[in-house]
Amino acid sequence: MDLKQTLLSDLKGAMKARESLKLDTLRILSAEIKNREIEVRQDIGDDEILGLVTTQIKRRREAAVLYEKGGRADLKEKEEKEIEILSVYLPQQATDDELRQRIGEIVEETGATSMKDMGKIMKPLAAEFKGKADGSRLKTLVQERLAG
Repeated sequence: MDLKQTLLSDLKGAMKARESLKLDTLRILSAEIKNREIEVRQDIGDDEILGLVTTQIKRRREAAVLYEKGGRADLKEKEEKEIEILSVYLPQQATDDELRQRIGEIVEETGATSMKDMGKIMKPLAAEFKGKADGSRLKTLVQERLAG
């Protein structure tokens, strides 16, 4: 079963179980998918859906940080629960060790030596770990490697 079908099935399950937070979260994601399909005038594949899920998680992480700064622990907790709900649809996340190893291999292949060469590393790395690692996490690890 593809990701879109899994999402719709989970949406129906949340509706039947009356899980309001999960239902609301999945409805928002479903609407994002539908809007994207209308925009491109065709059904989108799992890769694009993963991109939308990643975007939704990123938005919620940013909101959680802002809620924490604003002293709204209740809303921060809600955002974190929504992140957990959406994370189910992402593939297994890559570990820092896996990422560091691959970064080392790319550095050797490209001959990157300074921060100016960051793009040479980030482009293939981001493509390879799309959905498996957050872009800001990749950036941090690449910067560590190039600085040290």
